[in-house]
Amino acid sequence: MKTDSPRWFTSSYSSNGGDCVEVATNLAVSHGTVPVRDSKRTDGPTLTLSAAAFSAFVTGVKRDA
Repeated sequence: MKTDSPRWFTSSYSSNGGDCVEVATNLAVSHGTVPVRDSKRTDGPTLTLSAAAFSAFVTGVKRDA
């Protein structure tokens, strides 16, 4: 059984002001989830969103940008 590890990244739109989140979109296809975490507390808890919920969130952000 293969276990995928999250590959965390911060958006290139982040201004590096410290109020950023990191996401691991590499798990969307294989697990159907997108983990999200605070970039300042990488050892802290993660919020796991369904891939559909994360996609809807990104679409909403882009629409309101």
